[in-house]
Amino acid sequence: MRIGIYPGSFDPLTNGHLDIIERARRICDHLLVAVARNSAKKSLFSIDERLEMIERCCLCERNGIEIVTFEGLLAEYCKKRSVNFIVRGLRAIVDFEYEYAIALMNKKLAPDIETVFMMSKGEFSFISSNIVKEVASYGGDVSTLVPQFVQQKLRERFSAVVV
Repeated sequence: MRIGIYPGSFDPLTNGHLDIIERARRICDHLLVAVARNSAKKSLFSIDERLEMIERCCLCERNGIEIVTFEGLLAEYCKKRSVNFIVRGLRAIVDFEYEYAIALMNKKLAPDIETVFMMSKGEFSFISSNIVKEVASYGGDVSTLVPQFVQQKLRERFSAVVV
């Protein structure tokens, strides 16, 4: 069985993330969507809220997708779960240098696990969770950037902000 993992913070989940999840699912038998627990990083949404966003937007159980959380080294988590490859999305050339360094380190830590880079669709190439949060915090329209459920959660989170 080919097991893939798509790790990230998903704070919040974007349409770009969903595109990578859908495409990654086609190249593996089982896909782990892994929400990273990083206590050093200030998140807008809790781990549970991010898990709910993914669950609501992916129909996971029917599609061979499992949502998990992990803390620590991704390579170690992959070994424990018998992961064959790590999926990473690339939006633009600036992503490549950062992702390439991480892929090389993961390869050093876990030589049997491959990293697969997927280019985002052009329409999603500028979307990042940080940009989405910034626009939503000022009441901007993010309806084409995130699923409707996520848009609703962003509205609720930023409802106290006056534009």
